[in-house]
Amino acid sequence: MDPFFVVGVLVCAMAAVLCLGAALLRQPPNDVTILSTAAVELFLLAYAVGAVVRQVTGEPVLGEAWEFWGYLLTALLVPVAAFWWAILDKSRWSNIVLAAAGITVFVMLFRMEQIWAGEAGL
Repeated sequence: MDPFFVVGVLVCAMAAVLCLGAALLRQPPNDVTILSTAAVELFLLAYAVGAVVRQVTGEPVLGEAWEFWGYLLTALLVPVAAFWWAILDKSRWSNIVLAAAGITVFVMLFRMEQIWAGEAGL
C-alpha cells in the first residue's frame, strides 16, 4: 500500500473526527476544525507534488491519467470550498460541511490510488 495513501487516510480521518465532534458539541467552526481541513488541503498539495515527481521519474499511472488528474484537481477544490462555507456560515452545520470535505477527499483519494495502480491495485 502506498505511504501517501496511508498518510492521507490518517489526515482525512483526523479532520472528519474533529469536525464531527465539534458539530456534535454544537460548536461553530473554530481554529481546530478549520485548521484540520487546512491539513487535508496541505496533504493534497504534497500528494500532487509527489504524483508529479512519481510520473516524471517514470512511474506510470496504470489507469486513465486524465481521470487521475481530474480527481486530484477536484479533490484540491473540496477543502477550499468547505473552508469558504465555514467562513461565511458560522453555524455548527459548517462543521458538518468540513467533516464531509474530509470524508469526500478520502473517497477520492481511494479512487485515485485505484486509478494509479490499475483497477485491481488495492
